Amino acid sequence: MKKSILAIATVLLTLGACTTQDGEKPETAAPDAGQAAIENIMTRTSIRQYKDQPVEQEKIDIMLKAAMAAPTAMNQQPWHFIVITDKKVIDQLAGPRPTNAPLMIAVCGDTDKTSMPDGKGKLPDFWVEDVSAATENLLLAAHALGLGAVWTGAYPAMEHVAEIANVLNCPQNIVPVAIVRVGYPDESPEPKDKFKEENISYNKFGGKKE
Repeated sequence: MKKSILAIATVLLTLGACTTQDGEKPETAAPDAGQAAIENIMTRTSIRQYKDQPVEQEKIDIMLKAAMAAPTAMNQQPWHFIVITDKKVIDQLAGPRPTNAPLMIAVCGDTDKTSMPDGKGKLPDFWVEDVSAATENLLLAAHALGLGAVWTGAYPAMEHVAEIANVLNCPQNIVPVAIVRVGYPDESPEPKDKFKEENISYNKFGGKKE
């Protein structure tokens, strides 16, 4: 499965390197960086078992920088990250799904950072999309750094959100959206090939590729 996913990624990057936007062939084709990025996306998978090894602060900082590089409506950056290394707090957050992860990162939305640019009123709930994009960036950064991670959801299950907020002492404006468990992988699951033609339309719903 992993080989087939990587083969698709390689073909896509090779095709992309063959022409420029104006259709001209570039003088040199250097798909290495792009291919590495696509490969990182295509080979990331959820990791739930971790080695007894802490995650270095340098890697935590990189993951957080990557998360905060996510797109955000009106550049509101409505996120807040709570880094958790205390085993007692990790166990509290894990609840009925125990984990040996040495690190958790709670990715939260800050609803105070959702004002319209003119200060009149609030943006719609785009903060949920922004925080979700940040979470995906965090997962991809973890994978690129040789770490494993899994996204465990909270929002919009409001009972669960309230439980997490209580454990983390979050004020009302800080809404936990996801808890990401992170550590050095102690398992090697194959990434799933989720590409399905039936989930694609062209020009309008149900439209076929010409």
